[in-house]
Amino acid sequence: MSEREILEERYALVTERIRKIAEEHFGNAALEDYFTSCADFLLMMDETRSFLEQGGLEKASMEELARRNREMYADILPGHYKESYGNPAYAVERLGEEFGGLLSFLYTELRSLITFIYEDRLEETLIRMELFVEVYTAFTHADGRAEEMPSGEEIRKILYWFASDYADMAARRTLGELLCPEESFVVHMLMHCDLSDQRYLYGYGEYVSRNELETAAFLAGLPEETIAAMADTYTEGYRIGFEVTGTDLSKKKIVALRYRAGFERMMRRAVENFEKIGLKAVAVRSPLSALDNKGAGRNGFCGGIPNKQFDYDHKDDTAVFLDKNYVNRKLEASRAAFEDLKKQALDYAGPAVVEIFGEADFVPVPNPYAFRLSREQEQIWVEYRARAGALRQEYIPEEETSFTCIAFPVPEIGPVFPELFRETIRINTLDYMLYRRVQQNLIDVLDTADYCEIKGAGDNRTDLKVNLYKLADSEKETIFENCVADVNIPVGEVFTSPVLEGTEGLLHVTRSFLRGLEFRDLAITFQNGMVVSYSCSNFDSEEENKAFIREHIMARHDTLPLGEFAIGTNTTAYVVAKRLGVEAKLPVLIGEKTGPHFAVGDTCYSHAEDVKVYNPDGKEIVARSNAVADLRDTKPLEAYYNCHTDITIPYDELGELNAVRKDGTKIAVIKDGRFVLPGCEELNKAFEEISFGKK
Repeated sequence: MSEREILEERYALVTERIRKIAEEHFGNAALEDYFTSCADFLLMMDETRSFLEQGGLEKASMEELARRNREMYADILPGHYKESYGNPAYAVERLGEEFGGLLSFLYTELRSLITFIYEDRLEETLIRMELFVEVYTAFTHADGRAEEMPSGEEIRKILYWFASDYADMAARRTLGELLCPEESFVVHMLMHCDLSDQRYLYGYGEYVSRNELETAAFLAGLPEETIAAMADTYTEGYRIGFEVTGTDLSKKKIVALRYRAGFERMMRRAVENFEKIGLKAVAVRSPLSALDNKGAGRNGFCGGIPNKQFDYDHKDDTAVFLDKNYVNRKLEASRAAFEDLKKQALDYAGPAVVEIFGEADFVPVPNPYAFRLSREQEQIWVEYRARAGALRQEYIPEEETSFTCIAFPVPEIGPVFPELFRETIRINTLDYMLYRRVQQNLIDVLDTADYCEIKGAGDNRTDLKVNLYKLADSEKETIFENCVADVNIPVGEVFTSPVLEGTEGLLHVTRSFLRGLEFRDLAITFQNGMVVSYSCSNFDSEEENKAFIREHIMARHDTLPLGEFAIGTNTTAYVVAKRLGVEAKLPVLIGEKTGPHFAVGDTCYSHAEDVKVYNPDGKEIVARSNAVADLRDTKPLEAYYNCHTDITIPYDELGELNAVRKDGTKIAVIKDGRFVLPGCEELNKAFEEISFGKK
């Protein structure tokens, strides 16, 4: 009997067992309702499997596919979420504190079956169905009669051993998706679907919302030359990223796509472009299983997000099983997967990312019954991230890879969408030679500075001193990188790795969106370049505000260095956003170009500090490291924090930015939100389109 036949036999047995659950009663109405609800969902998945095997995607109408898609996700949509077992608060209310959270975790893990069913990953589907039956059996006899109630700890152990036992499977799957083009279901769909028939959107198994449908329709109406310009900007930026760093792209064979459903017309052209330079595309789905390090946001290919609150409530589900033994098990599994694919790992060139922006504002509501990592688990997680990063570096040296990132709006942003999309294309294709020239004028002055001082205006309380690297040979060396349209599209910034010692003060923004989350009145204080305190005003309690920042900006670290200081120069993007009233919706990728920005975490040259990088004028960019990254040879696990979060002060919140020389002489770069440095006048022309009460 083949392995597939064995799996099919197991699948038939577990499905037959699940069918009987609705008929069984064991004296606990709440638990019976929970298990029946889960069983109904699993049987829906079984029916979906049959539908797919019988060619349903090709035969069904658009209306039927939409109905099926909504039914799969209905229970966690905002309108139903209050009474969903996916909501930890409802699960605890119905099932009690001992079991509620654990069974909500199980319910959520079962929902990862949707994409496994669509990809025909039978074993991944089977092990989760068997997990469900194992937990059910812990509450009942095999014949469904009541048994002595298990303890919560017994249920947790079942979940723990599930995660531990299948760590190898999860590691091999995710790495295979990243390194093996033949295993990339998403790219196969992308290249073989009929883009003239929007039914293809339902073939991924992802939730299909208005954004995906309307984005696909909008792109379908664009002329071929516009699609080509979008794709060419994206892929050429990727190629130039290798050229700028002097990295040999010809040695690489694999590029990883990250995008949202709806952009297929552009992405198909991009895949063809990549093939012309010797790269085959892969695409890894954004994690949906707790075994895959899922978090609050989406990082990878995905469709619509049914309910961001659901994702947020389950971002820390690993708390169910996260301990040192599990981390060691997970790292062992990752190493085994890398060993299995070490040749392919050397072929990996890096990610090519298409971000979206314009989704409805999301301010998470703290759920007291959602799992949270304890302080001990946070430390374990931080250590895991460091060790996992070092392991990845061993097989995929970061200095031998590159990336690119570009962003486009989605229809949810409102009636301005068509105009904003066209303007975004314009912004992404601005004259990089003009920016290169203007930015060189900035760099020439900044290279003479001892430090920069930045002060806010109006309600912005920023008062910050950023210490700069001291040049040994100004004829051959430079502090700032002249960043045009390569890895970070669009054009428009100069950036450096600050000297930590002597970097002091307060960074403040009145409102910022980072990774899809809004931060209000965000304030971070630095001493010697390290974060010493932080606050925001999202929630009523200081404790909740600090916890929010600690998790989503500090990446659970006690402190982080100021890894980057940059001056954004893309005034065109700023003015377009202001004119259309979407400045609060800009993604970090564009927003960071619309004022000075500051990144907490690793430097932009993380893991590649020893690789020489040059500006277009031929000077070597020597400010690539800092006192933390300098530990990379002696204490490698302490040299990197594995995070990098950009925080931008928009021009209209900026009072002044000065370059201060050793003798105390101040050279004004920006004053009252306008560039005042000679040679930068071109940047102010965009401001003539609108007025903010400044002259």
